[in-house]
Amino acid sequence: MQITFLGTGTSHGVPRIGCDCPVCTSSDSRNNRMRASVWIQHDGLSVVVDTGPEFRIQALRAGIKQLDAVFYTHDHADHMNGIDDLRVFSEIASLPIYGPAQVLDDIAHRFPYAVGSNPWRGGLPQLTLNPVPSTGAVCGPLVFIPVPLIHGCREVYGYRIGDFAYLTDCKEIPATSMLLLRGVRILVLDALRPTVHPTHLNIEEAVAAARLIGATSTYLTHMNHRVDYEAIDLALPPDIHPAYDGLVLQV
Repeated sequence: MQITFLGTGTSHGVPRIGCDCPVCTSSDSRNNRMRASVWIQHDGLSVVVDTGPEFRIQALRAGIKQLDAVFYTHDHADHMNGIDDLRVFSEIASLPIYGPAQVLDDIAHRFPYAVGSNPWRGGLPQLTLNPVPSTGAVCGPLVFIPVPLIHGCREVYGYRIGDFAYLTDCKEIPATSMLLLRGVRILVLDALRPTVHPTHLNIEEAVAAARLIGATSTYLTHMNHRVDYEAIDLALPPDIHPAYDGLVLQV
């Protein structure tokens, strides 16, 4: 299974508009972060988790030419607002969309032209909405198991796929979800910034959570402009690294 990080940034992205801080003006390309998303490929299957505002650019950069499904973690704009660019992947057949029931309801409300019957289909996405069962959604040769997470006052989903887990946008990992993560080898985890935040793990909290999960390797994502790639990478334990846009993992 191959994992490509399409984006590793927070809702503002990095550089942040109007900011002249050292990270926003850095010449290190690893400090340029589009909104968080990953592309998963396995035995001909092609799946994206979340479609943020830069999804079109991300897909072009990564060379995505086929999509079999999209999984959503939650319905915040930085994870969903690229949904209209799924139109090119649903010109022949409707594209399966998976996520929590609340997210699917929000898609139907915000993007009604993309779901259901519509006589004017030209140039519009054609999406089929599928809630993810607690036992997991079968997608080709892979099973996407939802991992409930606490993001502020709401529940969102991370996903476990075999030995890999993708947990973005969380402040707390419930005990029942920790059980679902037993045996994960490669972990991707929210780590917004060095200081404490009310709805996201900070870097110290992410390291502590990674230790509890016990993955062989952990990659941090959803980072803002207070995270300098090289400085944080040097400060982290040897098995934990900040991810960066374009990073490819073999799981």
